[in-house]
Amino acid sequence: MSYLDHFLKIKALIFDVDGVLTNGQVVLLPDGQQMRQMHSKDGYALQMAVKKGYIVGIITGGKSIQVKERLTALGVTDIHLGALHKDEALDDIINDYSISKEEVMYMGDDIPDLCVLTQVGLAACPADAALEVKNVSQYVSSIQGGSGCVRDIIAVSYTHLRAHETSLHLVCRLL
Repeated sequence: MSYLDHFLKIKALIFDVDGVLTNGQVVLLPDGQQMRQMHSKDGYALQMAVKKGYIVGIITGGKSIQVKERLTALGVTDIHLGALHKDEALDDIINDYSISKEEVMYMGDDIPDLCVLTQVGLAACPADAALEVKNVSQYVSSIQGGSGCVRDIIAVSYTHLRAHETSLHLVCRLL
C-alpha cells in the first residue's frame, strides 16, 4: 500500500509541538519565561483542517500556556500538554471520537514520539526529525520542523483526498 493510500482513511491529524510546530529551540528569557516560535503557515493550515472537519489534536510533553492559547485561538480543541505517556493521550483522543488508530495521522520528531508513531495509520515527521523517527515514518516532509511541515502534511492529506473524491465522481459518472 502506498503511503498516499493511508491518507484516505485519516480522520484525525495529531501533532507534537517542539520540533514539529516549532523548530525545537527554546529561548530562555531573563525573567525565566521560555519562548517558542511557530510558523504562521502552519497556523493557517491547522485552522483550515479544523474547518474541513478533521479532528485536530496536539500531544506534547511541554506545558506552555502560551502554546495552548495560540492553538486554541486556531480552533484546536484537543490539546494534551505535559503528556508524559503520549500513547495514553492518543488513546484518550481515539476513545473521545470513537475512531481507530488506523484513522490517525501523527507527526512527531523525536524519541518520545515513537510510542505513538508506531501505533497510528500514518506516521509522519519533519525533514529534520531524529533518524529513529524517520525510520518508522511513512511520510517524511521535505520541510523542517517549525518551518511549515505541518502545512505540508495537511496540504498533502487534503489534496490526496480531493483527488480521490474527484476520481470517484468521474468513475460514477462514467458508469
